[in-house]
Amino acid sequence: MKLLRLGAKGAERPAILHSDGTYRDISSVVVDIAGDALGAAGLARIAAADIASLPVLPQTSRIGACVGKVGKFICIGLNYADHAAETGADLPKEPIIFMKATSAIIGPNDDVRIPRNSKKTDWEVELGVVIGKEASYVDEADAMDYVAGYCVVNDLSEREFQAERSGQWVKGKSADTFGPIGPYLVTRDEVEDPQNLPMWLEVDGHRYQDGSTKTMIFGVQHLVSYLSQFMSLQPGDIITTGTPPGVGMGQKPEPVYLKEGQTIHLGIEGLGEQSQKTIAWNA
Repeated sequence: MKLLRLGAKGAERPAILHSDGTYRDISSVVVDIAGDALGAAGLARIAAADIASLPVLPQTSRIGACVGKVGKFICIGLNYADHAAETGADLPKEPIIFMKATSAIIGPNDDVRIPRNSKKTDWEVELGVVIGKEASYVDEADAMDYVAGYCVVNDLSEREFQAERSGQWVKGKSADTFGPIGPYLVTRDEVEDPQNLPMWLEVDGHRYQDGSTKTMIFGVQHLVSYLSQFMSLQPGDIITTGTPPGVGMGQKPEPVYLKEGQTIHLGIEGLGEQSQKTIAWNA
């Protein structure tokens, strides 16, 4: 299933992409794409509904973040061997974990605001993993049972804030609008192999990233198990799993960073596409 949330920010309605290409309102089935709706029983309830009989929502509706009430936005750094190489970093021996503020979350096609005093706002197409049930000290062999599905994430970053201003990466990752997710939460049963998904990102029509999840150092199964050793994972938590090469700071001979008035277009095979305009902070 491809689940999404439609409507004005803060007033989104849960929906599903029907086989006829329409968006169907599933608010009579689940309250939101959040919490218990992401567990096995909630997803089974949606799957059993007579989707064809449900109201059609306008195709022109704003698409919101595909998951509501996200508790934790957990990020994995330097998790692609080819991306680590472009940054000159050694391959990590264990996953590098940092957090992104949930206030950064926006819809997949909402505007991205360049922060005040930003000089190095960058892009990162990433595979997002959405947790479906509480996970704590999970064995790797069982880890996929805790995954509700997957989504596209643009892990926007301000590199000066991240690397040159002291402290942890979180302050370079957490500006408002720095977390577009969606358009869809694609349920786990529809993704045959999360470690073989082509992914790409363009800025103003120029393709900078053209990679695949197959070059991830630590795969989805390992990450879910690993994280659960340090914190419980709750339904609706999102793990964004790292980016392939082609980020702005890795461009040669000089880095390339985002500025106002540009268009970012990105996608992952089978999970949909995003398109954002960059605007000034006060626009």
